[in-house]
Amino acid sequence: MPVPQQDIARVLVTCPDRPGIVAAVSGALRDLGANIISSAQHTTDPSGGQFFMRQSFQLPGLHERLPQLEAAFTAMAGEFDLHWRLSSAADPKRVAILVSKYDHCLLDLLWRWRRQELPMNLVGVYSNHDALAHDVAAFGVPFTVVPVTPGDKERAERTLLEQLRGRVDLVVLARYMQILSPEFLSRLEAPVINIHHSFLPAFVGANPYRSALERGVKIIGATAHYVTPELDAGPIIEQDVARVTHSDHLSDLIAVGRDIERAVLARAVRWHLEDRVLVFANRTVVFH
Repeated sequence: MPVPQQDIARVLVTCPDRPGIVAAVSGALRDLGANIISSAQHTTDPSGGQFFMRQSFQLPGLHERLPQLEAAFTAMAGEFDLHWRLSSAADPKRVAILVSKYDHCLLDLLWRWRRQELPMNLVGVYSNHDALAHDVAAFGVPFTVVPVTPGDKERAERTLLEQLRGRVDLVVLARYMQILSPEFLSRLEAPVINIHHSFLPAFVGANPYRSALERGVKIIGATAHYVTPELDAGPIIEQDVARVTHSDHLSDLIAVGRDIERAVLARAVRWHLEDRVLVFANRTVVFH
């Protein structure tokens, strides 16, 4: 019989590596009557490195016992200099998608969400154009146009903040062709995942596939990463590539590239929603 989702929780742990961390966390869960379902860990260096761990566990009456869990991890935080994050599998993260005119990543995410492959509460799609309104309506998802006009980007960002701040746990840029300001990112108070049309660092600019074609590349790819104030330099969550040849035309490269973008973004979003990603020093640890 499947375990009720409302009794399943996940905890992410980061701290300086030292003996006894796994035993302390597992022991605290055991003392509360929890059953560990899965566990993964990583250290950057067994001697003085950084330790990362993700544990999924079942605890009957989880909601009522959250204060006990929080107290147990708070006690361990003082002993191990431990940073922890606890989440319930029954409480999907609230997600907003930002998009411009390209539809391939957006429609893929909506399709996966409808098939319950992405465990998220989709609060809406926001765009600086109305080109995809009809497509989004077919999924029964709210669609909001927030125009971005030259010289008035601050107004657009204020509008987005009014719509999103406090209402979302994650923002996904599904080919949103606007650069978000550091002020916006700071005030949003939620992580942002972007899909980049190349295997970073690589071809930049408005027409990357033409640049790739002119350079005679043999692979093309895509990168999903967290957004930071430094453009396209945030922690990388997932990447993938595909081989191309001299016989491929520009349209071939675009088609292959968009297919990779869809898959890479979907994997990155799913891993974030399932609490599989830990960020440390502008890098990520991703537990599969």
